[in-house]
Amino acid sequence: MSESPPTTPVCYRHPGRETYVRCTRCDRPICPDCMRDASVGHQCPECVGEGRRSVRPTRTAFGGGTVGRYGYVTKILIALNVLLMVLSIASDRGGDAVAGGSGFGGLMGGSTPLTDWGSVLGQALFADGSVHGIAQGEWYRLVTAMFLHYGVIHLLLNMWALWVLGRSLEANLGPLRFLSLYLVAGLGGNVAAYLFSAENATTAGASTAVFGLFAGLIVIERRMGRDISSVLPVLVINLVFTLTVPGISIPGHLGGLVTGGVMALLLAYAPRSRRGLFQAVGTGLLLVALIGLAVVRTAMLTG
Repeated sequence: MSESPPTTPVCYRHPGRETYVRCTRCDRPICPDCMRDASVGHQCPECVGEGRRSVRPTRTAFGGGTVGRYGYVTKILIALNVLLMVLSIASDRGGDAVAGGSGFGGLMGGSTPLTDWGSVLGQALFADGSVHGIAQGEWYRLVTAMFLHYGVIHLLLNMWALWVLGRSLEANLGPLRFLSLYLVAGLGGNVAAYLFSAENATTAGASTAVFGLFAGLIVIERRMGRDISSVLPVLVINLVFTLTVPGISIPGHLGGLVTGGVMALLLAYAPRSRRGLFQAVGTGLLLVALIGLAVVRTAMLTG
């Protein structure tokens, strides 16, 4: 009886190509076009894809995505603030939108139609006889105020701080958690300004969120066992400016500092086993508390 000649293996994806190389994972023959470098040998495209799907994405120490190291959210926030500054200047007709206000030796700009629309304001009678403010249902002011500025100097000071603090925090927390810290701290500062400022006083600026980032950086760095001696002097200098320079909202800055600190504690010390749930619930409760305080203030002004 004659023996059948041995057959040469062919690529499972390209039957016309002979090959003696096999996938180290599934052992199927693969040609050079189908080979994918692996830690040992080569793998086929299907095994490589399956392996990628089975690997959990890398997370930061606080549960965020490592894409935060690119600082995309920080850059977007800065771009948004700059855009609104341009729109604020454009909305002003021959006024002092760029400079000529009262703060920092007159270098800070004055109000514009855009800042009048979006700044924190309890309630006030405007020149056209209309009454505006948060107490009149304009709740959006608690958010929009953290993106508006009185002049270019005001903007530049806050954007420099956001650039320095934001990149570090976003890399450590991930984009979503960093954005949450920024927005909640900014909201907390604006709620504090609403609570403790005169009802007809207007405040605006990213300082509420920036002070929250200062507190957040201190909490996060300490949680990671790092030295914070270089951060504290900068924070102290900013607090001195807050307390001594006219025209700065003390409640807004301190409120952002406290709220940012609380938010950072929730993010940094969440139990690992239920980290995402703990962070989400804690953030929700903090938001409810802030909204509740704003509702109480509104009732005091309208009651």
